[in-house]
Amino acid sequence: MAARTVHSTSPLQSQDTPEYLGQSAGAIREQSPAAGTFFSTGSMSMARNDYTATLLPGGKVLVAGGVHSGLGASASAEAYDPSAGTFTATGSMVLPRSQHTATLLPSGKVLIAGGFDASGNYLASAELYDPAAGTFAATGSMTVTRFDHTATLLPGGRVLIAGGESGIGFTIVASAELYDPAVATFAVTAGMTVARAVHTATLLGTGQVLIAGGYDSSPSAFASAEVYDASTGTFTATSGMRVTRYNHTARLLPNGLVLIAGGWKDDTQKNASAELYDPRAGKFTATGSMTVARDGHTATLLPSGRVLMVGGLGNSGGDREGLASAELYE
Repeated sequence: MAARTVHSTSPLQSQDTPEYLGQSAGAIREQSPAAGTFFSTGSMSMARNDYTATLLPGGKVLVAGGVHSGLGASASAEAYDPSAGTFTATGSMVLPRSQHTATLLPSGKVLIAGGFDASGNYLASAELYDPAAGTFAATGSMTVTRFDHTATLLPGGRVLIAGGESGIGFTIVASAELYDPAVATFAVTAGMTVARAVHTATLLGTGQVLIAGGYDSSPSAFASAEVYDASTGTFTATSGMRVTRYNHTARLLPNGLVLIAGGWKDDTQKNASAELYDPRAGKFTATGSMTVARDGHTATLLPSGRVLMVGGLGNSGGDREGLASAELYE
């Protein structure tokens, strides 16, 4: 199977943390957009991939879990301080996990959910990181095991968990559930219209959530999309994307449109194409393509309104050919 990425859609963090981005244990120092250049900064305590990176209210970044140089999932976590340009160890997670999700809650705590452990077992468990104490503590478990799912913070403070692969016969699931931080439990909500994994979930300005792409149990990529309405607790199909894709990125733009870019078109080719979803019309339209095909990249909205696309994996040299290139969507 092709490379995968963990998707997390908390509004204050990057939606996509690509595989192998941390293999060199390096990072990018925060710079003025006018500089237009990259600089080395302090290194992580260990090389890792399939981890999560979450922007905390104080400006630090929580890096949690992931696979350490092929040795299995890790429970370690560390915090990056942009003012000092350094990573510092923080408390370890309750369980080692990789390909999980991390979502910043209104309380400032971070919900870590699912993934798989050092033995390759799929996880239903979840835990909370408290940045004030620098510790993780167990919270209620999901109703099923999941990885390659999405986690989206809703306007009311609950978190929508949708789809992914499950240990129930190693299947792609359509099921969804809601985490309520007030009672620290997960509860089943209506399922998606189709089972999907390695899709994207984007909170729209309307408070609804756009679910786009992914692959099914075949596994085959598809172009279908649907919208979750928290007020009714239901998913409704919307018009499909113009191109089949999974392991792509989705970024809400200031004008309310959603930029969908890259990802795998099928198991042999990646996309350079991009498209825009208009929630008012419920339709996708083509927009300019990226300069190179990539998947597992990041898409970050800048203060200027442009979107920075960085890294990922390209078509040349096989599906593990990492990219150092970056580009801007205007």
